Amino acid sequence: MRLQGKTALITGAARGIGLEFARAYIAEGASVAIADINLAASQTAAANLGPQAHAITLDVTRQDSIDAAFADAIARLGHLDILINNAALFTAAPIVEISRADYDKLMAVNVAGTLFCTQAAARHMIPRGRGTIINMASQAGRRGEGLVAVYCATKAAVISLTQSAGLDLIRHGINVNAIAPGVVDGEHWDGVDAFFAKYEGKAPGQKKREVGAAVPFGRMGNAADLTGMAIFLASDEAKYIVAQCFGVDGGNWMA
Repeated sequence: MRLQGKTALITGAARGIGLEFARAYIAEGASVAIADINLAASQTAAANLGPQAHAITLDVTRQDSIDAAFADAIARLGHLDILINNAALFTAAPIVEISRADYDKLMAVNVAGTLFCTQAAARHMIPRGRGTIINMASQAGRRGEGLVAVYCATKAAVISLTQSAGLDLIRHGINVNAIAPGVVDGEHWDGVDAFFAKYEGKAPGQKKREVGAAVPFGRMGNAADLTGMAIFLASDEAKYIVAQCFGVDGGNWMA
């Protein structure tokens, strides 16, 4: 029960990694706002997780939605101790085929969403003199990938934002750090695999098998593999950790 009595808002939490974080946090004693653009999915997730989970509607690309979601979450939870910026989108294409629409969409969700949700949380946390913000980066933010330029750029920006926000907010007692997963299995990988099938001429499922086999640990990660770091960074044990990005990737990237 390392998060006993703490409260958290997790973006993109109705499914996948965000939902697994919510489940793990509740098991550790926290109350959690399940914030997602899909309110019906958020309500289903909250109902399954029990009374410590609260469904919140949130579109991270709209400032009015961010303001309303944080106000709603704080009204329900009483205060906010932890924010996990988890909401993100993925796309892939060769440089000459990248569309401005895809670029704008990923930047709006992955970068601006992270920044302005961080801002909303910090404005509440600063008067309280404490708080934790965890950003979801990626191994893709530490290197370029030929077909994944936009996604890589957004996650590199998340790492940079984590460093800048961490240095700025620690004077208010707010710790900002990031988690950089490697290849994480889940429903989103059907879409990722389809991009590589299209642009690399691979059979469906082939890219997924290849990247899983290449992980030094011996397999792709799963959402549960990330929860230990998410719990640790939100706990009192991580108070002296500031502006860092932690790889949880089975050995794929050594920083």
